[in-house]
Amino acid sequence: DVQLQASGGGEVQPGGSLRLSCAASGFAFSDYTMSWFRQAPGEKPAWVSSIGRAGGAGIYTDSVKGRFTTSRDNAKNTLYLQMDSLKPEDTAAYYCNVGTYWGQGTQVTVSS
Repeated sequence: DVQLQASGGGEVQPGGSLRLSCAASGFAFSDYTMSWFRQAPGEKPAWVSSIGRAGGAGIYTDSVKGRFTTSRDNAKNTLYLQMDSLKPEDTAAYYCNVGTYWGQGTQVTVSS
């Protein structure tokens, strides 16, 4: 079974940083583009970032460009999201995604 387990969320002050991880199993991780989505309370899930099979530069939604960096370690079957200069509007549950599979999210709260 495909499993995606996100971790690393928490509560930080504006301007702070967090690094999310997503441990993947049950599929050939290195064969797939991986993505991050987020869902704020009362809103639909929104795409945040994707990274290709071999890694390298990710692509990002405009609101996080220059602040978030996605990466992956195919040897560890793990996806990462480095989030810097966090803003209150980044508050959401963050999910990793591959195809039609979604993992359990991790909550990020940015508040002073």
